[in-house]
Amino acid sequence: MTKWGRKVTAENAWRSYPRPQMAREQWQNLNGSWDYALTKISAPRPSRMNAKILVPFAVESRLSGVGRKVLPDDRIWYRRNFTIPANWAGQRIKLHFGAVDYEAVVQVNGSYVGGHKGGSDAFAFDITDYLKPGNNELLVQVTDPTTSGSQPRGKQTLEPRRIWYTPVSGIWQTVWLEPVPTLSIAEVRATPDIDKGTLAVDVALSGPTAATDAVRLTARSQGQVVATTILRGNRRTVLSIPNARLWSPNDPFLYDLTAELVKVENPFADRPNPNQAQSNARLTNAEEGIYAKAKVVGTAVDKVETYFAMRKISVGPGPKEGQPALLLNNKYLFQNGVLDQGWWPESLLTPPSEEAAVSDILFLKKAGFNMLRKHIKVEPAQYYHEADRLGMLIWQDMPSGGFPDHAVSGSSEREATASSEQMAQYQDEFTRIIGNLRAFPSIVMWVVNNEGWGQVESRTLSQLVRSKDPSRLVNATSGWLDAAPDVSSIYAIHTYDEVPRTPKAQKDRPIVIGEYGGVGLSVDGHLWFPERRQNIYQIAQTSADYETRYTRKFNEIVRMAKENGLSAAVYTETSDVEGEVNGFLTYDREVVKIPAEKLADLAAPLKEIKAP
Repeated sequence: MTKWGRKVTAENAWRSYPRPQMAREQWQNLNGSWDYALTKISAPRPSRMNAKILVPFAVESRLSGVGRKVLPDDRIWYRRNFTIPANWAGQRIKLHFGAVDYEAVVQVNGSYVGGHKGGSDAFAFDITDYLKPGNNELLVQVTDPTTSGSQPRGKQTLEPRRIWYTPVSGIWQTVWLEPVPTLSIAEVRATPDIDKGTLAVDVALSGPTAATDAVRLTARSQGQVVATTILRGNRRTVLSIPNARLWSPNDPFLYDLTAELVKVENPFADRPNPNQAQSNARLTNAEEGIYAKAKVVGTAVDKVETYFAMRKISVGPGPKEGQPALLLNNKYLFQNGVLDQGWWPESLLTPPSEEAAVSDILFLKKAGFNMLRKHIKVEPAQYYHEADRLGMLIWQDMPSGGFPDHAVSGSSEREATASSEQMAQYQDEFTRIIGNLRAFPSIVMWVVNNEGWGQVESRTLSQLVRSKDPSRLVNATSGWLDAAPDVSSIYAIHTYDEVPRTPKAQKDRPIVIGEYGGVGLSVDGHLWFPERRQNIYQIAQTSADYETRYTRKFNEIVRMAKENGLSAAVYTETSDVEGEVNGFLTYDREVVKIPAEKLADLAAPLKEIKAP
């Protein structure tokens, strides 16, 4: 158990605001001790639920207080009571789940309010019509097929071994309540354009608008207003951000953005036919100009606080002539990365605390890394906010899935076939994950497939990702079968050789090493499986041997960056994970195998590489 896990109680488990990319003042945290039961999938609701579980930790985890295996034919039951604060009266009440793995059914006071499939994305239900005065009962049922299904699940397996880990079932991120007005702000999407010095802002509301419903946007830099306007709800506008301060790992500057739902005087009221005038102006430049001058009446109906960064990720000329490179803010920057899996011995996919979650980022920054590849896992939103604040670039993997025979091998020449139902589920989950995370500027790339695990229709999925978020780059396949080169922004190989292999030069894509390294070092007293021989990739015998092996590999990365135009490299990995012992840190984060200062010194030559 980590030092952070030892401090966790029912009273302090994940108490921070769970949606920093769109914050409201009023909310209620439902984390803590819940009633719990585990039955077979066909069993009715248990008559008694005497056991307790600590939410938001998975059933299989130690911190949950259960630590029990969940099988595909099991059903998890959660129950707790809650009350609605008196000052929330007259508002709609939304019940939020940060993540539940995998299929959830939610009831309030005995009535069905909604269901959800997907283990890595946030979801919510409006439960207003099911509430009563005083105590209300919340009941959640969860089933999880883990490796018996094809659903996206990352590295979870019912039989943990080698690079496959303990399953995560049930609620594993924060559960919370929020009051909103009947018409409210549903989403704010801010997309920067540093070349034009502008910020495109899309504001979606929870329902249809009248002519008098508008949104006031205010962008601030260190408290000073830099841009403001009014637009009709469910519309896009563009703000001018003059002399923008660009976000980068060395200067992770964030602008604040306030969105307020307001009432305005009907801008069409003085027209001979107001309804026709409104219809004629709908979704035109004229409409945008009319609302920009509208007069606000009264106070804001709804208000959310968010933020944005002025930054750009793109492909362009690099240090090696003829070899495209990754650019940040139109300048070459070698992305020195680490494969970051985000697993914890006491809490599995859920970091034991907010402090624990940010500790890995702080270590990597100190060690000279400016990028991490969040490996087939989605973190709580607070994690990405910290990456935004600290200046850590993120390549975000989509959690992998599929059946065993969907996985391509090193000799495969084509992808497997998935059913329409499976593809619909993949696309649905990927779309929702992007929707949840697109507000975080630290994310600069989406990784669709990893090493052929469940690799199906890479082109279709990558085109979907590109269409949902054209502001970021897309890696269609990291390692192994490069099945969609025409839609993949980069060419990524994986090389766990003693001396990393050099990717083949590409005339239209940057070359990167999506994974390399994997030097293992077992540290007695800090192993998940002390009885098993750890022989994944290469195993060092001593700390000195570990450092020598890492140095040899990293020096080769530096050489490739200088001589071959390599744009990025991802070392495996931040910490040990269960049977893997190839982390810079032990699984409990107690032992640092190479000092951060030494890693930073080795990385220093990368900063000297410049594009012409």
